[in-house]
Amino acid sequence: MDNNSNKQQVARPLEKINYILMGVAVFMIVLGYFLISGEPTTEEKFNPDIFSATRIVVGPTISFLGFVFMFFAILYKKKSK
Repeated sequence: MDNNSNKQQVARPLEKINYILMGVAVFMIVLGYFLISGEPTTEEKFNPDIFSATRIVVGPTISFLGFVFMFFAILYKKKSK
């Protein structure tokens, strides 16, 4: 007797598309943090790059949008035909 025939189908709350979308969201979050990172200012040397638009606007915006996209990726459900 086949062992798989006795097992019940387990309903999973997330589908493959959800995991793909969550992967994209994680990539966006990591990319945003990567853009925020950089050489810091120390007591010996001032780094004016800490005030660049990439580090104070673009990076945090991409990270925030990644977190928002993660929320929608978890809740996304395919439309049935």
